[in-house]
Amino acid sequence: MKNSSMGQSRKIVTTITYLALVLGSIVMVFPFLWMILTSSKTVTESMKIPPSIFPAQLILSNFVDAIKSLPFLNMYINTALMILFRVICAVVFSSMAGYAFAKLQFRGKNILFGIVLMQMMLPSQIFIIPQYQMVAKLGAANSIFALVFPGLVSAFGTFFLRQAYMGIPNEIGEAAYLDGCNQWQSFVKVMFPLTSSSVAALSVFTAVFAYGDLMWPLVVNSDLKMMTLSSGLATLRGQFSTNFPVLMAGSLLAMLPMVVLYLFFQRQFIEGVAMTGGK
Repeated sequence: MKNSSMGQSRKIVTTITYLALVLGSIVMVFPFLWMILTSSKTVTESMKIPPSIFPAQLILSNFVDAIKSLPFLNMYINTALMILFRVICAVVFSSMAGYAFAKLQFRGKNILFGIVLMQMMLPSQIFIIPQYQMVAKLGAANSIFALVFPGLVSAFGTFFLRQAYMGIPNEIGEAAYLDGCNQWQSFVKVMFPLTSSSVAALSVFTAVFAYGDLMWPLVVNSDLKMMTLSSGLATLRGQFSTNFPVLMAGSLLAMLPMVVLYLFFQRQFIEGVAMTGGK
């Protein structure tokens, strides 16, 4: 009798859990479906009150108008280069800084690491003005370098990889030193390969953050051909009225690279999220 009651309670809990997961999935997927449906509507249908879920007729010309309104090829290239160089910079500099903070002893180490933590605590918007002034004085506005500039160093990456290096026993580095490695060889040949999972996770999140960065590309690059996908889409929003079907069609086109990237690197995405949660 007791076992049957426990079995019924487990079934009830399982059913409630699945219902909650289904409702959560619907809430998360609905904006994506709404974007797809809106991209096939007319302007009148998109602003109808009460709203109509399904379009009366599929309007594929919205995608043509979006392509004509924005130089998507340039924006794809700019976004890809920005992501590539930001990932490279984050991996290279954060690995070296994280190793130094975790394994080396030098004067001012705690103070410098405190500055890194302070940068993580502050909102990124407060750095836009000084960063823009630096880029402007270098004469590098409206360039790929301007897009990459804020990602040359990563406070999050430094902290993240420092934690990864701290999880590696000091005896491994000491053994490498006894085998004749100097500090640089110990880092490159022994320590860095052991953090491959952490580096993969950092690469994934750096790519996602760079892809979704809106404010900085919109500020530093005013030339439409030098904008990224996110900043270029922002120009489709009018001051007094917006063609929402064309905007949604452009958003759908802008999502394609990240969807393709996820399909190819799905395992790395999942491992990165799981490992970051575990940290």
